[in-house]
Amino acid sequence: MTNTVSDQIDQAEIAELRQQMLKFAMLQLRDEQLAEDAVQEALLGALKNIEHFQQRAQVKTWVFGILKHKIVDVLRAQKRQLNLSELAEPNTMEQLMFDRREHWQSGEAPQAWHCPAASALSADFWQVFETCLTHLPEAQARLFMMREFVELEADEICQLHNISHSNLYVMLYRARIRLRECLTNKWFQEV
Repeated sequence: MTNTVSDQIDQAEIAELRQQMLKFAMLQLRDEQLAEDAVQEALLGALKNIEHFQQRAQVKTWVFGILKHKIVDVLRAQKRQLNLSELAEPNTMEQLMFDRREHWQSGEAPQAWHCPAASALSADFWQVFETCLTHLPEAQARLFMMREFVELEADEICQLHNISHSNLYVMLYRARIRLRECLTNKWFQEV
């Protein structure tokens, strides 16, 4: 007797997976209806093509892959453009981190993380990461998600948002710095 994918996943797991997908889509699309539509399309696509699932990855990984493609489709269809005011942010972060001689302020220098690979396996870590991500400025979070989770190329992100490569790289740098600081303060110092 063969064990099919539908035998391996129950309704509670589907509901939990759907909630995770919805959170992911909301972080990226920032629109409840668009996120809901993308999740529904991804789940329907997975159900329609379940016979093509070769079980080389977990079901969750496979379905999230479909969701990523749906999100990219939504972004391409919209050709949304960020307002420059959305991208503009004061350089206060750099002013807070460095002194006049461009040395780290006391307590601001990055600290070594203890066992980051092991932390990545913890569900609690990912909850802290999601919290840190949602506290980023919206434009930074959106661009970070597009680059790191949806895995869009820099050229496509710049085209979608009508920004320069240097602007994109500055925004990604700031997002990574803030995420590192948040994770250092909220996870790695407590672990």
